[in-house]
Amino acid sequence: MKKRGYRIIEKNYVCKMGEMDIIAREKDTLVFVEVKTRTSTLFGPPQLAVNSSKQRQLSKVALNYLNEKRLKDVKARFDVVAILLGQKGEEIELIRDAFDLKYI
Repeated sequence: MKKRGYRIIEKNYVCKMGEMDIIAREKDTLVFVEVKTRTSTLFGPPQLAVNSSKQRQLSKVALNYLNEKRLKDVKARFDVVAILLGQKGEEIELIRDAFDLKYI
């Protein structure tokens, strides 16, 4: 991610709402990143694990972080890093702006 211009602020941020794998900055945007790893595609690619329920949970964590750090009016987005550890080696896909903030 650093090679792509991200500046990592926090890893494994934990609060009462859950956990965020990575919180980073890319230029003027705060990026909340979920990392999903799979060893096969038997149940689909890794990014499919970031379903609607997971998106709602990640949204709660992001809102908690923004409130805790008193960050108002900051541009933010959600990215997903999908990692497939297969027989061909490691395949990594960065999905920028993977989903919008999900409200309950």
